Amino acid sequence: MGQAATTTLSSKGQVVIPEGIRSKLGLKAGTQFVVLAEGDVVIFKVLDPPKLGEFDTLVRRARQAAKEAGRSKRDVDAAIAKTRGAR
Repeated sequence: MGQAATTTLSSKGQVVIPEGIRSKLGLKAGTQFVVLAEGDVVIFKVLDPPKLGEFDTLVRRARQAAKEAGRSKRDVDAAIAKTRGAR
């Protein structure tokens, strides 16, 4: 798994990632994470957003996957509207 260390949750809900781990992973202030929880396990996964130039490829792949799944633009629009309405 890798390096291990202990840390404490602050009264504000903040967790300090120990310096050795920050250095090893190259984490800097402002790094964003996805946080997952299952039982007593919490996982922080660094978000690595795609570069602007990669979006064309991502859009092509998404359109191809939707087509292969038999989904139309109307299906996608309906799913988006349903999700937004659930907020």
